[in-house]
Amino acid sequence: MHAAGLARTAALAAAALLTLGAAPARAALFDDDEARKAIVELRERVRQGEDAAKARAAEAAQADAQLVDQIGQLRLSLLDLNNQIETLRAEVARLRGSNEQLARDVADLQQRQRDVGTTLDERLRKLEPVKVTVDGKEVTVDREEKRAFDDALATIRAGDFDKAVTQLLDFQRRYTGSVYTSQSRFWLGNALYGKRDYKGAIAAFRAFVAAAPDNPRAPDALLALANCQAETKDLRGARRTIDELMKSYPQSEAAQAGKERLATLK
Repeated sequence: MHAAGLARTAALAAAALLTLGAAPARAALFDDDEARKAIVELRERVRQGEDAAKARAAEAAQADAQLVDQIGQLRLSLLDLNNQIETLRAEVARLRGSNEQLARDVADLQQRQRDVGTTLDERLRKLEPVKVTVDGKEVTVDREEKRAFDDALATIRAGDFDKAVTQLLDFQRRYTGSVYTSQSRFWLGNALYGKRDYKGAIAAFRAFVAAAPDNPRAPDALLALANCQAETKDLRGARRTIDELMKSYPQSEAAQAGKERLATLK
């Protein structure tokens, strides 16, 4: 657009010069003052056209510079925005990872709580008393107490009478007044008999009968006591014990067995 304006201005100047060149031919039409005035006006128009063109060129250059600056600023803004987006992406990834780790931690904590609860329940169950039948009666007994007594009986069944004696004596010391006290005395007598400690067995069986004469095992204890006396060659004592058995528990199977045993003690 600026170039076209300059071209038109140049064309007007050229036309004016041509007109000046032809001045001698037109001398009759214009005098010297008019010619000078025309030239001055033409030069002024040319100058004004050039100034206008320069002004427009300067404005265009300034506009171009502003556009370049705006583009540069826009590029910087886009770069900054991209950096912010990447930073946000990294933060989102970090938060996502943190959330996943938190979820795993929560799951682990919940599992540990369940494990602790299960362990606690198991411990409480071990501490809770249990119902058992002892000598025909249903009673409540501590789990550990029951386990200790059952272990001693298992040892007797295994034939380890020395260990069984130790276990039963320890049981009687630890659980004074236990519901198993009478049975522990009875089985202590059997364990002592099994290891051939007849004097110890006699004392155990006698203590059992004296403490629990109504116990269903009392007749068996008297018969075992008589056998121990026989093993120690105390035949008179064995006969007295069998007589006691037959008088105190005449209907028992032990009394019938004692009667047969009595025949061999003569």
